[in-house]
Amino acid sequence: MAVFPVPQYLQQTAAREPPVREWLGLLPQIVAELAGRWSLEVGEPFQPGGQCSWTAPATDASGAALVLKVAFRFEGAEERDEAAGLRAWEGNGAVRLHAACDIDSAYGLLLERCLPGTPLGQVLPEPDQDVVVAGLLRRLWDHPRQAHPFRPLAEMCQAWADEFEAGYAAATPSDRIDPGLAREGIALFRELPATAASRVLLCTDLHADNILAARRAPWLVIDPKPYAGDPAYDVLQHMLCCEDRLAADPAGLAGRMARLAGLDPGRVRLWLFARSVQESLGAPILHQVARQVAPG
Repeated sequence: MAVFPVPQYLQQTAAREPPVREWLGLLPQIVAELAGRWSLEVGEPFQPGGQCSWTAPATDASGAALVLKVAFRFEGAEERDEAAGLRAWEGNGAVRLHAACDIDSAYGLLLERCLPGTPLGQVLPEPDQDVVVAGLLRRLWDHPRQAHPFRPLAEMCQAWADEFEAGYAAATPSDRIDPGLAREGIALFRELPATAASRVLLCTDLHADNILAARRAPWLVIDPKPYAGDPAYDVLQHMLCCEDRLAADPAGLAGRMARLAGLDPGRVRLWLFARSVQESLGAPILHQVARQVAPG
């Protein structure tokens, strides 16, 4: 029997997460079950793949080019609403969902395949990526939310703030940001969701590797983590991935993304400060960013 192929990033997650390591033993059966359910021919998984999911090209009985995604069900259920978000967006800026099914240990999704599927980060320089990211986000935010009970952004921020405070208490002094900035930033991270002037369906994890070149549209979003909340939050992940520009001029980058996305620059800057603090443990660049964009 051939060895079941596990992509690089998923192997790395399994090495440090025992539940994922145990789940890998079930994965061949899950993939076979979904392939049978949806009449698929499944190829080798994409490399290096996702951190917490197994994704591979697939072809259905009609010959349609699709992607089979099997995502591990973490206790926090971060991937819980991906299918519902894709249904709500209906292909407007994101890949289309063809089918979905929940299994005890996994979420199974059958998705539109992007061809050629090249990630945005491999094609355009960062300033041009800014334009694409902002344009896609504006399309995603514009779509009316459906009846699905998407979790509020405040729920995610509360959980992440709790994790930061526990990690901060246990960290070495060199890994900790200044205590005053830590208190101010994490308090703001908890407070900002409640003060949003508008609430939309958010992607929350949009960066250049989650945007692929396609035939149906120049670029399509994959792997969203939908929550409902403040659109100003949604530009953060892209900025955090642009480390050199972020370190050189965080306020300038925040202002640029705000202008491109039609957001309040002051609010984007507040979110950048709060998120930089929340992500700051062991990240000297974010210590610097937080100091530069701290209020007052």
